[in-house]
Amino acid sequence: MTDLATTVRCIVSGRVQGVFYRARTAERARGLGIRGWARNLSDGTVEVVMNGAEASVTALCAWLWEGPPAARVTAVRVEEWSGSPGEGFRVR
Repeated sequence: MTDLATTVRCIVSGRVQGVFYRARTAERARGLGIRGWARNLSDGTVEVVMNGAEASVTALCAWLWEGPPAARVTAVRVEEWSGSPGEGFRVR
């Protein structure tokens, strides 16, 4: 049975900028075969858009709560997303 692809947008709050959060997210996403991006938003949050096998997306969403060691995540808001994530996983 083939795992269905899913696309979500996550907004991660807390101490997530200046702690290598986007870079570590990209490494994890690439390891899971996920396409999309991570970027800092002006309000201090990080936006992560991801597309991939449902199990992989679920795993990355769970990891977003941890992040790299210096991060202190206080919230992860997950919503469906209908845009195109492009190819590969990028840090914007």
